[in-house]
Amino acid sequence: MNIKINFENILFLDIETVPENEFYKDLTEEKQELFALKTQYQRKEEFTPEEFYERAGIWAEFGKIVCISVGYFINFKSSDRKFRVTSLFGDEFKILEEFKNLLDKHFNKPQHLLCAHNGKEFDFPFIARRMIVHQIELPEKLNLFGKKPWEVSHLDTMELWKFGDYKHYTSLKLLTSILGIPSPKDDISGSEVGGVFYKEKNLKRIVTYCEKDTIAIAQLLLRFNNEPLIEELNIVHI
Repeated sequence: MNIKINFENILFLDIETVPENEFYKDLTEEKQELFALKTQYQRKEEFTPEEFYERAGIWAEFGKIVCISVGYFINFKSSDRKFRVTSLFGDEFKILEEFKNLLDKHFNKPQHLLCAHNGKEFDFPFIARRMIVHQIELPEKLNLFGKKPWEVSHLDTMELWKFGDYKHYTSLKLLTSILGIPSPKDDISGSEVGGVFYKEKNLKRIVTYCEKDTIAIAQLLLRFNNEPLIEELNIVHI
């Protein structure tokens, strides 16, 4: 693709989300009614709102973030190139505050970019909406009000793969498979995250899954640009 960007200026990220409450019955009556209205098109007549509630994590109004994994390159043009990855997880308010601080202190320059797979449709707006819910001031990289399209510092590997075909959706798993990138999906799927969080209470498993996706997104961008993939021994978990 000949992407003329300094890869050290990119913060790669992925988020994992779950329903805000474990059970539909835990919602207030008003929230139950609002969820039913919000999801009526997706549910049609196949599911009741309660049966559909396990998918609530895909909507920022009814879900919450339990993990944000981020990664970045150092020494990109040297033989000692490394990819560092770390995660913010646990309490959502704490996750969002820490993520805001990371952007404000380390990725706040005009040349800095955020990169995710389907990030423009999901990750970036989800994070911004949940920050507003928690009354956290949006960092500049997520505040799109008044910005022209070319002023938005977001990269989306799914959008890059579309090549202008805006009706086309391609999963991260499919792209990593056809492009020869080690698959990040060797444990759980996105649809299982809620169960792992609420029933297994295994947040560590979710963090591992999220970090693998973040690494895969970085590998994908390298592959798009005909750059060599980052070797496992050069991935540093911090």
